[in-house]
Amino acid sequence: MKRRSIVKYAAVAAALSLGLTACSGSGSDDAKESGTVRVTLANHVWTEGIKAAIPEFEQSSGLKVELTQLGEDQLSDQYNVKLNAGSDEIDVMMYRPLQEGKAFAKNGYLADLTEKVSSDSGWDWKDYQEGPVKATTVDDKVVGVPIITEREVLYYRKDLLQAAGLEVPKTMEELEAAAKAIKASSPDTAGFVARTGKSAAVTQFSSFLYSFGGDFTDSSGKSAVNSSEAKEAYAYYGGLIRNYGPANVSTDMSWPEAMAIFTQGKAAFYTEADSLYKNATDPAKSKVADTVGFAALPAGPAGSKPYNIPSWGLAVNEASGNQENAWKFIQWATSKERTLAAQKAGVPGPRASVWADPEGTSTYPKDLADAIAVSAENGVGHDRPEVVTVGKAREIVGEPIVASITGADTAAAADAAHEAFQKFLDGEKK
Repeated sequence: MKRRSIVKYAAVAAALSLGLTACSGSGSDDAKESGTVRVTLANHVWTEGIKAAIPEFEQSSGLKVELTQLGEDQLSDQYNVKLNAGSDEIDVMMYRPLQEGKAFAKNGYLADLTEKVSSDSGWDWKDYQEGPVKATTVDDKVVGVPIITEREVLYYRKDLLQAAGLEVPKTMEELEAAAKAIKASSPDTAGFVARTGKSAAVTQFSSFLYSFGGDFTDSSGKSAVNSSEAKEAYAYYGGLIRNYGPANVSTDMSWPEAMAIFTQGKAAFYTEADSLYKNATDPAKSKVADTVGFAALPAGPAGSKPYNIPSWGLAVNEASGNQENAWKFIQWATSKERTLAAQKAGVPGPRASVWADPEGTSTYPKDLADAIAVSAENGVGHDRPEVVTVGKAREIVGEPIVASITGADTAAAADAAHEAFQKFLDGEKK
């Protein structure tokens, strides 16, 4: 899934190397001898905040920063070339833990940070939420530090609920009943909308899967997408959209399409990542900005278990000869102070202390902050299968979602997906 806050630049070449300092040379020997830390980051609002503060780091550390800033696709291309070649030209790298973290770790691209994160009590690794920590840990080794998090929450229309005399749903049963009531009273308004695309929907469906007591794999690492819990979750998610969703709903919607339906006033409920909330509350983007409310994901049979994941993290290139200075940069960029500053600028962070600080939620709607607090406590640390080839896995486990939305045999689709997914998992072990 493309992360929402990424801004892609047409003039990528102009952004390939932003000279924040007057450092000379780009070879590895120059970097080590001059105390230059070479940092590669994605175009993101988090990056803009860090970029503005880098002079403070340089002054306090005595180090120089050489920054490369790229769009998401260009970032992936550069990593594919340089990391695969064992290049030491990158010290600090911004990466997507759930999309490429396992593959990078398996290939030996990421340095083991376990000792480093545990040795600095002032920096405080224990302050990090459990879900994001799990996502940046591979084979019991910490290989990255989370910087940006997101959780799934319930977006809803306050005015529609009030008009229908409905309370904010706290359970999946109540959500379905409310969606049914609103669809019945106003056929032109969908009771519920969410992502429908086979791959795009997987991340948002995951929270329903966990809340029904399922997961993509079981405790032994085998496919679990045909468990009774998974089948129930597939049927529920698809049924909400099929029965109470927009008329003639397509099965290729990702978040922009689903969000557009909600912000144009065409749906009462919408489950989506909290990081996208400004699309719904900004009057310039949303016709219903004044009536949007937020709540924790309604509880299923296993409780309310939304994902709580890091969409981006920072890691150290295993091939770097400048790892100590790279870690100093990460310590600074992920400190409590920097995390608070980023969160106030609209970038949800992974530190519990920042969420507990009134300043940390001062720029968020109160009901959203409350929903995030619940989600962070109950959240699961992945929103997709935890595999090396994530894209292919999402295609497989997403098939029953589409089957359910279209009214096909959901149980049979789950059985077929289970067989294909297990074959896929067996293939990754070879």
